[in-house]
Amino acid sequence: MQRVAVVLFNLGGPDAPESVRPFLENLFTDPAILRVPGFIRPWLGRFIAKRRTKAASENYAIIGGRSPLLELTEEQGRNLEAALNQSGQAEYRCFTAMRYWHPMSDAAARAVQAWEPDSVLLLPLYPQYSTTTTGSSVAAWDQAAAQAGLRVPTTTLCCYHSDPAFAAATAAEVQAAYGRARAALPAEVRLRVLFSAHGLPESIVKRGDPYQWQVEQTVAAVVGALTIPGLDHVVCYQSRVTPQKWIGPSTEAELERAGHDKVAVLVCPIAFVSEHSETLVELDVEYREEAERLGVPGYFRVPAQNSDPGFIAALRDLVLRTVAGSRRLCSFAGGRQCPKPFGDCPHAKAPARSKEMA
Repeated sequence: MQRVAVVLFNLGGPDAPESVRPFLENLFTDPAILRVPGFIRPWLGRFIAKRRTKAASENYAIIGGRSPLLELTEEQGRNLEAALNQSGQAEYRCFTAMRYWHPMSDAAARAVQAWEPDSVLLLPLYPQYSTTTTGSSVAAWDQAAAQAGLRVPTTTLCCYHSDPAFAAATAAEVQAAYGRARAALPAEVRLRVLFSAHGLPESIVKRGDPYQWQVEQTVAAVVGALTIPGLDHVVCYQSRVTPQKWIGPSTEAELERAGHDKVAVLVCPIAFVSEHSETLVELDVEYREEAERLGVPGYFRVPAQNSDPGFIAALRDLVLRTVAGSRRLCSFAGGRQCPKPFGDCPHAKAPARSKEMA
């Protein structure tokens, strides 16, 4: 029986208060994140990390001084592994490769090599592709795999933003949360859904990153799977960390608009599939306080998927389809999904690889 290693990519997060600063240094010295000349980046990245350590530490203190992301990702891996092995088509094992804190790609690649798989599937826990997330993780993995001497056929699933099963699983969470929010509100108070995604500098999108387009495709697919006629909803972006112009509208601006319109909000973290500081602190604490200050008549949130059975089943089906295919680079639907203007789509960057054996 074939042995398939499934490598789950995620951001990672500090596992103790003293890990916050080195985690931030890893983040801000990544060339995919801090796009400045290489000779400046190490100094500037450490400077930014130092300035942000105090605020970040205070945020992590709210949730126990550490990120829950590793435990949640490992739980997702265990559930996905069990679901995959029920298929009987191959022997699957899931591995975790975090980008900015342990276990990172070097440790994951050594663990995969020790297991001696026949093939590897790279599965980002980022539904939408960005050069700053999946792209950076793939680059780190390629380097780590080469250093570990891991030379087996490797397939990358670049995105699943509009996968019907993923959209349906997400819609089920939104539908349930909408029902709970509606039941808690007076009948005369309207309810608006804010599909909030992590933002990006506008310059990165203008250079061809498809992330914003893919986020919009996700929202369209999720809204289409809902049974809420005339849903009042908007796509917005959170977590701005640099002074340059970022894509919008911002989640803060949408909270202000909701306060002006006197509508309650249900916030759905549409680009996150695990709870972490951006959901547990930014959404649950900071934006809730901001909503109260702005007079928003109700603030509710859709939980992240974590190990929701529908989400795990969607990942299982994505893996099985991808492994059964012949492409070494593929989307949830096989070939390229992004329109041609998005030159940073991985299929545009590596057309020969995406068509290999197709």
